[in-house]
Amino acid sequence: MAASPIAVITGASSGIGAATARQLAAAGYRVVLTARRKDRIEALAAELTEAGHQATAYALDVTDRAAVDEFATAFRGLAVLVNNAGGALGADPVATGDPQDWRQMYETNVIGTLNVTQALLPALTTSGDGTVVILSSTAGFATYEGGAGYVAAKHGEHVLAETLRLEIVGTPVRVIEVAPGMVKTEEFSTTRFRGDAEKAAKVYAGVDAPLSADDVADTITWAVTRPSHVNIDLLVVRPRAQASNSKVHRTS
Repeated sequence: MAASPIAVITGASSGIGAATARQLAAAGYRVVLTARRKDRIEALAAELTEAGHQATAYALDVTDRAAVDEFATAFRGLAVLVNNAGGALGADPVATGDPQDWRQMYETNVIGTLNVTQALLPALTTSGDGTVVILSSTAGFATYEGGAGYVAAKHGEHVLAETLRLEIVGTPVRVIEVAPGMVKTEEFSTTRFRGDAEKAAKVYAGVDAPLSADDVADTITWAVTRPSHVNIDLLVVRPRAQASNSKVHRTS
C-alpha cells in the first residue's frame, strides 16, 4: 500500500490554517501542522488522529531560518506545502504607521514564506509531483486606506509566487496562489487590532456572510487536488457582498 502524500501547513494553529489541515487530512494527506503555538497544533493533531487521519505537530516560527532549515531535514519527498502563516497588524495611515508593525508583517508574510519555500523546495521537487500553495490576499492586488503595511507585504507575497512560478517552470512543482477577500475568523481582525474586540467586530458589521476559514480551506483543497498537469495559478475568492477591497455591501 502506497504511503499517504505529505502536506505541510504553516500557521495551522487556528483559522484558515487549521481548517486547511482538517480538509487536506480528510482528502487523504498526512498533514504536518506547524505554528508557534505548540499546544494548539498538538490538540489539532490529536483531534485528526482520533478521527482516523494522519497528523503530526511541529512547533515552528517561520521567521527563524535556522529552525526552518532544521525542520526541512525531516523530508526527503513532500507533496504539498501550504504557506498560510502571516497576518496583519494595525490599520494606521502611512503618516503615522508604526515601522515595527510594517517590519513584522513583512517578516511573517514574505520572509517567512520565502524561508519555508526555499527550505522545502528540494523535497517538493524530489517527490516528482509537488505543489506550493501561497495564501496571499486581495490586498496583494489593490490598496485601501489604513492598510498600507499589510498591502505592501501581501503585494510582496504575490510577487514571490508569480516569480517562483516563472523560475521553476519545467520542474515537477506547481505554484498555486489563493487570494481571499473578507474572511471572518476567530483571530485575524482581533490580532490586527491588538485584542480590541469592538474594532474587530466593526470590520464585518452588516456584512451578509463573509467568507469563513472553511470556505478558503475548501478552495485550497480543491486547487491542490486537481490533476498534476492542472495549475491554478491564481484564484481570487471573495464573499458575494464584497465587490472590491473598498466596496462592501452592508445591510446596516
